[in-house]
Amino acid sequence: MSKLQLSVAMGDYDRTRALYDGRVLIDGVDPIYMLLNPEEMFFRAMRSMDFDIAELSFSSYLVKHSKDECPYVAVPIFLSRAFRHTSIYVRKDRITKPEDLKGRRIGLPEYQLTANVWARSILQDDFGVRPQDVTWVRGGIDTPGRPEKIKLKLPPEVHVEAAPDGTTISELLDRGEIDGFIGPRPPSASALKNPNIGWLFDDPTAVAKDYYRRTGIFPIMHVVGIRKELAQQHPWLPGAVVKAFTQSKAAALALLGDTSATKVTLPFVEEQLKAARETMGEDYWSYGVAPARKTLEAFVRHHHAQGLSERLVAVEELFHPSTYESYSI
Repeated sequence: MSKLQLSVAMGDYDRTRALYDGRVLIDGVDPIYMLLNPEEMFFRAMRSMDFDIAELSFSSYLVKHSKDECPYVAVPIFLSRAFRHTSIYVRKDRITKPEDLKGRRIGLPEYQLTANVWARSILQDDFGVRPQDVTWVRGGIDTPGRPEKIKLKLPPEVHVEAAPDGTTISELLDRGEIDGFIGPRPPSASALKNPNIGWLFDDPTAVAKDYYRRTGIFPIMHVVGIRKELAQQHPWLPGAVVKAFTQSKAAALALLGDTSATKVTLPFVEEQLKAARETMGEDYWSYGVAPARKTLEAFVRHHHAQGLSERLVAVEELFHPSTYESYSI
C-alpha cells in the first residue's frame, strides 16, 4: 500500500528540522514540506485551506473551533511557545508602569493574534488593565492595511479602530499618536531607534520568570492541525503526526545539549539551557495535554473572556480524541 502524499506547512525551527531533512518520518506519510513564516501560513490555512497538515495560530484555531467551523482538527504539538512580556512596547516618555495604559491607545496588527491574547491576559490578571480599558488601533506593523484574517464579533465594550489609511502602527508609535504596541514581532526598526520607545517591562525576562513561578504557565502560541476529512478517513494519522513531531523535538534537544560545539548562533546557550531546566523542569517545552493543562485552561478562559471564542471550550474538546493518551513501555 502506498503512503499518503500530504502537504505539511510549518516553521523552520530546530524542533521541526529532523522532519524536514528526513531524519524523522511520519508513519504512513510521504510529506511535501513547506517552511513558511507564520503570517503566510496562517492566512493560507484559514482563508483557502492550502495544506493537509499545518502549523496553526492557537487563537485562530479556537475562534473557528468554538463555532465548529474549523477545517482542521488540532493535535497537542506546540511548535511555538513564548512569554509575551517582550511583546508589549510603550512610549516610555508617558508610560512608566502597566497601569498607565488605562485610557490609552494601543496598536496591534490583529486583535485575535495569540500573542495579543496572552499579553492582554497578563495586563488584566497582574495589573488590572482590562481589554475595555484601552482603545485598540489595528494596522500592519511594516505594511499598511493589514486586515483581521478571521471575522470577529467582539463585545460592544471593546473598542477597535483601524489605523489611518496608508499608515502602519509602527509609524503611529514613532510619531506618538498611539501610546503602546503589542504584537508577536517588534515595531519597525525606525520606530525602535526612537529613544522614547521601549519595552513596557525594563527586565521582561525577570518578570516572565516570576510569572511562571507564580502561575506555572508557559504560553502556547501555535498548534498543529490536520484536515478533518483526512483525520476521519485515516484515524491513525493524528497519532502518527504526534509521534513524529515529538521525535523531531527530541532530536533538537539532543543537539542543543551537545555543547562541544554549540548548534545555536548565540553565546551563553549552555547557561540558558541549564537555567531553563532549573526553572521549568527537564521537559520545559512539553507536548501533550497533561503537562500543558494549566496553560491550556488559562488560554481558553481568557480567549472566551476577551470575546474571541463563541463559547468556553473545554480542554477535553480542543484536540483529536486519539491524542489525549499515548502508549507507554
